[in-house]
Amino acid sequence: MTYPELFLAALALSMDAFAVALANGISNQKMRFSQILSIALCFGGFQGMMPTIGFFLGRTFASYITSISHILPLILLGYIGGGMISESRNAKPAASVPLTTSLLLMQGAASGIDALVAGVSFSGLPHMDILTASALLALFTFLFTAIGAGCGKKCSAYRGNQARLLGGMLLLGIGMKIFLSHLIFQ
Repeated sequence: MTYPELFLAALALSMDAFAVALANGISNQKMRFSQILSIALCFGGFQGMMPTIGFFLGRTFASYITSISHILPLILLGYIGGGMISESRNAKPAASVPLTTSLLLMQGAASGIDALVAGVSFSGLPHMDILTASALLALFTFLFTAIGAGCGKKCSAYRGNQARLLGGMLLLGIGMKIFLSHLIFQ
């Protein structure tokens, strides 16, 4: 894989994490810089770790991983997004959703499933430098999720519950996109 191809893959794989971080920012109007940094580190860490894991397990478990890779994000992101949509229906202004460690880990894992599958596909490429690819993906994801969470926070300040509804719909949309792209392109 050439460096331009690697940059494009890292950009594409980081977009789901960007959208989840955007939804987090939308859900948390009072998000602090430390929380934005936590989101970026968690998502960047998952996106860097998952292709490495996928790469090394790819030859042994490729068919099993790809058989469930579209269902897990749909379930996890659907659960979180559905909760956000339900909360947006409150008549009172939305309270910030606490960004707990378990929530961030679940989101990081869900948004990293595509990177895991990419790692499985990387295992079939000759001369693939998985450590460089994983580091680049982690860096892109770190940067884009920090930007996404910050932009979402600004959006949340203007629209409250409507922004939370949008964030929930974004998460559901990402889950559906992953699910449908697997069904259509496999």
